[in-house]
Amino acid sequence: MIINYIGHACFKIQTQPNPVQSKNKLIIYFDPFDKSVGLNPPSGKADLVLSSHDHFDHNNTQNFESGFFFVNNPGEYSYQGVNIKGILSYHDQEKGAQRGLNTIFVVESEKIKICHLGDLGHELSQNQLDQIGAIDILMIPVGGKFTISGKQAARIAKSIEPAFILPMHFQTPSLSISGLEPKESFYKELGLEPKQKVDKLKITSSSINHDEIEVMEFS
Repeated sequence: MIINYIGHACFKIQTQPNPVQSKNKLIIYFDPFDKSVGLNPPSGKADLVLSSHDHFDHNNTQNFESGFFFVNNPGEYSYQGVNIKGILSYHDQEKGAQRGLNTIFVVESEKIKICHLGDLGHELSQNQLDQIGAIDILMIPVGGKFTISGKQAARIAKSIEPAFILPMHFQTPSLSISGLEPKESFYKELGLEPKQKVDKLKITSSSINHDEIEVMEFS
C-alpha cells in the first residue's frame, strides 16, 4: 500500500486488495478539495472516493475520470475487496447544529485498517470509539477552528492508539483557509515529533508495529 498526502484533508491511497485475483491497484481518495483552498486539487483516475461531508474543501469530485465508486454517508460498503465503514459524527460540538454532519471512515485493505476522521468537531464517544475499533493508520484533523484542536486531537489519537498518525487539516502557507493551528501545536500536545519527512508512506501489514505510535510528516 502506498499513501500520499495531497493536502488539507485529502489523501491518495494505492492498494492491491486481491493480489491473487488481480495485479491491478485500486486508487482511493479521501476528501478531495477544490482549487479555492489554494492548493492543486486531485484529478485523473480514481476507483473509490470518500467524502466526509458536503463542503467545497472536502467533496470536489469533478476532476476525476468518470466511473468511480462514491461514498459520502454512514453505513457499511464493499468495493472490489476494500471494506468501508462510515460512522456518524458531527462537524461541531453541538451535534451538527453549527456545521452539519461528518462521516468518519474506516477502510480496510491488504489487512491494514485506516481511519479518516474527516472534519470531526468534537471528542469521540465510547460508542464511536468502539465502532472505529483497532486502527493501524489514523488520519486526524489537528488545526482547530473548524475541527478539533491540536489538544483534542492529541487526546483522541491516544485513545485510538494507532501505529501511525497522519495529521491533516492544519495551517500551511499556501492554504487560503486562515486561522488554523499549525501541525507543530499538535506535536507538542501529543508529546511526539515526526522522525523524518517522507514524500509517501509505503506500508505492508507485516511492517506495522503497535508497540509505539509514529507520527508521519509528508514533504
